[in-house]
Amino acid sequence: MAVESTRWGVIYCPKGGSSKRNKKRWQRVERSLNDNDIMFDKIQSESAGSVDRIVRMMINNGYKTIIIVGGDSALNDTVNCLMQVDKKLRDEIAIGIIPNGLMNDFAHFWDIREGDVENNVRGLKKHRIRRIDVGCLRYTNKKEQRCHRYFVNCVNVGLIASIMNLRRQTHHIFGSRTMSFVFSFLLMTFQRLDYKMDILINNEQIKRKVMTVCIGNALGYGQTPNAVPYNGFFDVSVVYHPGMTQLLEGFYLFIKGKFLNHRSVHPYRTKEIVFKAHDNAMVGIDGRLLNASPVGEFRVTIEPDVINFIMP
Repeated sequence: MAVESTRWGVIYCPKGGSSKRNKKRWQRVERSLNDNDIMFDKIQSESAGSVDRIVRMMINNGYKTIIIVGGDSALNDTVNCLMQVDKKLRDEIAIGIIPNGLMNDFAHFWDIREGDVENNVRGLKKHRIRRIDVGCLRYTNKKEQRCHRYFVNCVNVGLIASIMNLRRQTHHIFGSRTMSFVFSFLLMTFQRLDYKMDILINNEQIKRKVMTVCIGNALGYGQTPNAVPYNGFFDVSVVYHPGMTQLLEGFYLFIKGKFLNHRSVHPYRTKEIVFKAHDNAMVGIDGRLLNASPVGEFRVTIEPDVINFIMP
């Protein structure tokens, strides 16, 4: 049976920590929803792979507002689910986020902060909608199957994809966003630092060793700070392999939010980027590694104004 059109579907995605702490986080969200007289039904995700199933169920049951209490990965799963339904139905649905993940970069773009639950809920209640772009990574996997995956924040190819993966593994140890980045960066010295790539951007061919590439629809974890998810373009940062002194300088600028000032960073703005060769570099999408690494050529394109996002 379909639910009332004004009733929200809320997906609670617990993050690392004790069950007691996660229970307290949810109780705070629940209290704020009730204080704002919002009708809602809540389902807790059991695992990283369960968000997709829950979103499908909510869509099939007629929820028009779906709120993710989670991070970039949960939001990514939600968007990928929405992009599989008919456009007419998708246009009737709006999604919002209350940050509660290991990585909350897309929420940070909108100045939605972790822990500021009461203000977040009040902002969501106003239901101010912005149509946003999504990116699409199209590739072939090892089984020669043609695949695609959508994203709202960024795709990373190369070293930063490895660092983001390390950060996921170390975040529960340090808790702090900055400290987990610092430790991951130190572990980077044991990682491969460059990859021989053949990249096509705006008819310019880049055929050389590259350390990392970030294709940003939004902040890109600090690598595409000028990107916005509503102008129909990606911002792309291509980073060549710097010397050790430059590498340390680059890390300092990254922490300070001045990443594009580094001499080894080459910025572009485009609607499509083609990787003709990538030397088996890791590929991360919205902060986690792609399940099946691309084989051979792959491309990233943008689809403008396809998702209704509730701004704070």
